[in-house]
Amino acid sequence: MAGEEAFGDGLSDQGHHRHQARGEAFVTYPFLRTRRFALAFVTGAALALAAVQPSQAAAKIQRLVSPGGIEAWFVQDATVPLIAMEYSFAGGSAQDPKDKAGVANLVGDLLDEGSGDLDSKTFHERLDRRAIELSFSATRDTFRGSLRMLRDNKDEAFDLLRMALTSPHFDTADVERIRSQVISGLRRETTNPTSLASRKFLEVAFGDHPYGRQTNGTLDSVPTVTVADMKDYVGRVLAKDGLKVAVVGDVDPATLGKLLDHTFGSLPAKANLVPVPDVEAAKPPQRAFVPLDVPQTVITFGGPGVKRSDPNFMAAYVVNHILGGGGLSSRLYREVREKRGLAYSVFESLLWMEHSAVFIGNTGTRADRAGDTIDAIEKEVRRIAEEGPTQKELDEAKSYLKGSQMLALDTSSKLAQALLQYQQDKLPIDYIEKRNAIVDAVTLDDAKAAAKRLWGQGLLTVVVGRAPQAAAQPAAAPATKSN
Repeated sequence: MAGEEAFGDGLSDQGHHRHQARGEAFVTYPFLRTRRFALAFVTGAALALAAVQPSQAAAKIQRLVSPGGIEAWFVQDATVPLIAMEYSFAGGSAQDPKDKAGVANLVGDLLDEGSGDLDSKTFHERLDRRAIELSFSATRDTFRGSLRMLRDNKDEAFDLLRMALTSPHFDTADVERIRSQVISGLRRETTNPTSLASRKFLEVAFGDHPYGRQTNGTLDSVPTVTVADMKDYVGRVLAKDGLKVAVVGDVDPATLGKLLDHTFGSLPAKANLVPVPDVEAAKPPQRAFVPLDVPQTVITFGGPGVKRSDPNFMAAYVVNHILGGGGLSSRLYREVREKRGLAYSVFESLLWMEHSAVFIGNTGTRADRAGDTIDAIEKEVRRIAEEGPTQKELDEAKSYLKGSQMLALDTSSKLAQALLQYQQDKLPIDYIEKRNAIVDAVTLDDAKAAAKRLWGQGLLTVVVGRAPQAAAQPAAAPATKSN
């Protein structure tokens, strides 16, 4: 697994801790943050999401095209009378103006604060009355949304989503209320070592590239974002040519086609996106220190990764599970936690984006043991880079990753999230059926080559805490663009 939220601003966690969908087998991209859910939906036991057996779901995945040309990956399932839809628009926070980071994030927070002929209070009363779950979020590459409802409430649910996307109010009172909430969160992050480590890592890894900016903005940028900025973002990004949709639930194809046209059909045909260049993360080894008077020192480490389109991605994914993505079974956990007692947890994961990729890990320890913790991590990273995994480790990792995929697709919600991510990753519609064979095809030589490629150069390391145990190296030149 991998997930963007493990580091607060959208960095990744493979294997545990975060459970929203993104790719292998699930990833939160989110990079995905959901701010608000209808209380009745969340708490009502009767609205538990439908279980879907992956083997059955894989056979039932169909590519649906609505009469108006809206394409969706669709699984019709009548186990319970529910519908789950995940969708995204190309763009994301990378489309924020350079000096106004946080525009996309504010848009995500405000789309459901009144739209059409409904003010914010009335809009949310409609959601609550019908137990409709509606949320939006910005990732670096996409603007995402989620919609879940009872089958009998589908017409109202899709209509509320249509209004939110096509006629948001951005009323001054709502904007300032949400802005103050975001600013309050940003202030809290200034004393949060994990958030500070994430921010510094992005600065070192990506420099002035849009990926180096904060998705939720900064204390300087968020106060400058205007309603005009948000309306401009909506007009440029929310368009049909960048739309991807996944639907799982109790609805027939003809009805779903009409709902998709009603919801998305009036959006602009073409987005007007600012080109985002490919970028290679800064090369290790580098070390940076951020002083903060807190009891626990946080260590974030990483470096250039492997893009999802790379033919050697699965080998990298499997060997990464062995090093740090496998939870209690990973090498880093055994060496740092079990053998030395240096930290409560340590993990490392792959994060892939549209224009770059990194591997990234995180742990926390006492200030006087930070140096020992970094040394233990670096030693284990060097060892796997030089020697690679054993055949036993490879076999166990492959077995786990194949089995965990089945559990990762056990609800309609998770399946819809996965189908959306597979589209974003440009994978084939039958990928679920093919995945285990792709995992099985990874050889020991493949895994060793991937380990050397990922970790052979060492680590970018960010230390946040009271005192560094080694002299912090200044960040090198900003990341370079690649063709």
